[in-house]
Amino acid sequence: MTYTMTINGAAVGGAEQFDIINPATGAVFTQAPDCTKAELDAAIEAAQSAQSAWQAMPIGDRKNLILAFAGKIAEQGEQLARLLTSEQGKPHEDAMADVMGGAYWLAETAKLDLPVEISEDSDERKATTRHEPIGVVAGLVPWNFPIILAMFKVAPALLAGNTMVLKPAPTTPLTTLKIGELAREVFPAGVLNVVSGSDRLGPWLTAHDGIDKVSFTGSTQTGRKVMESAAGSLKQITLELGGNDAAIVMPDVNIEEVAANLFWAAFKNAGQICIATKRMYIHKDIYEPLKAAIVEYAKTVKVGDGAEQGTQIGPLQNSRQYELVLELIQDAKDNGYEFLVGGERSEAPGYFVPITILDNPPESARIVQEEQFGPILPLMKFDDLDDVLGRANASEYGLGASVWSTDISRAEEIAQRLQAGTVWINESQHLSPHAAFGGWKQSGIGVEGGLEGLLEFTRAKTVFTRYKPAPTA
Repeated sequence: MTYTMTINGAAVGGAEQFDIINPATGAVFTQAPDCTKAELDAAIEAAQSAQSAWQAMPIGDRKNLILAFAGKIAEQGEQLARLLTSEQGKPHEDAMADVMGGAYWLAETAKLDLPVEISEDSDERKATTRHEPIGVVAGLVPWNFPIILAMFKVAPALLAGNTMVLKPAPTTPLTTLKIGELAREVFPAGVLNVVSGSDRLGPWLTAHDGIDKVSFTGSTQTGRKVMESAAGSLKQITLELGGNDAAIVMPDVNIEEVAANLFWAAFKNAGQICIATKRMYIHKDIYEPLKAAIVEYAKTVKVGDGAEQGTQIGPLQNSRQYELVLELIQDAKDNGYEFLVGGERSEAPGYFVPITILDNPPESARIVQEEQFGPILPLMKFDDLDDVLGRANASEYGLGASVWSTDISRAEEIAQRLQAGTVWINESQHLSPHAAFGGWKQSGIGVEGGLEGLLEFTRAKTVFTRYKPAPTA
């Protein structure tokens, strides 16, 4: 299969290529275009040339094209999902959710409208604030959810009247490139350009003078570099970064009902979710029975190649993340922490890490303090609510958190005290295109989703109209 970039509405095979690895085997299975500086310049110039006409198009027409794009993605859902599994590793069902979730995000975002705000309307003056597009947006997307997270950016950026250069992660470019082919059939040339490349491409894109805004999802470490790169020309930025989400499980929960939900809050997509539960605090009164229930459920879950029927958890996506997770496991072993399940190295080819659960490691442990982004979960006891809230909030991250309790009023009170951009009660990881999603502290700048997310892709312009001259002295 041949993969091409989309630049100015046309297929570009690329002057250079780079290898793509199947994480279930660790072997190269194809190549993708490695965008050169000249090809990037062409993509940005195309976006610049198309922006004025795209902005001038009535928003209703832009909505219709976004809806048509969503429909084409949905029509190709099965083929796109199979391709996504081969490059990302996730099971087919999860890959379908990623692809179809992207189509859904496009369609729902198209229901939003840019507000017109009148702050003064008197006999002498009217003040009207409108929201205009920024220009050309660079969208940089991570490898864990390549499609839906791309649409987090594409949908509001295009709806607001911007054009875009979209760059998938170097390890998962293929499905996004195929979606770029679908975009050629829908949008005017230059409105949505899709480029792929190795590690060199991201810095070129974020520093480019032709980019007016950068929307980035990825690690906090890389987010800092993006911010530095954008600072030279004062580009606007949205950064959705890492997390170390805490779950607080109160003693009144039904253990049988919540055990599986708690497991998947941590281990979905092999733990490679920025809003996955990464620290689980369980009240001492139910710690032992709930611990046992989670471990027993874990033993029923099939880990394997995402392309194989019945697989529930696939491999880690790339060798770099694989080695980091193994390093954290080894650190836990070196410190004598107790493993309830897992901890061993998989003998299978590819980047597989067995489900690993630790029993009450200290708060100072690396596995507690760091974002593991893999199938590892520390379970920890708590007794006092104030104490556990202090522990949960004592993190440089503030992306998400969850509270599990049958006492909804109390759970809502706890949620208000958690330092996170999103808090779930009796669930985890639910996001909506109609609600703002963003991080506190080192977890990001700005938001995605909802009206607030749409406005991230605009500049406010206020016009004051005076109906008659001011009186002279």
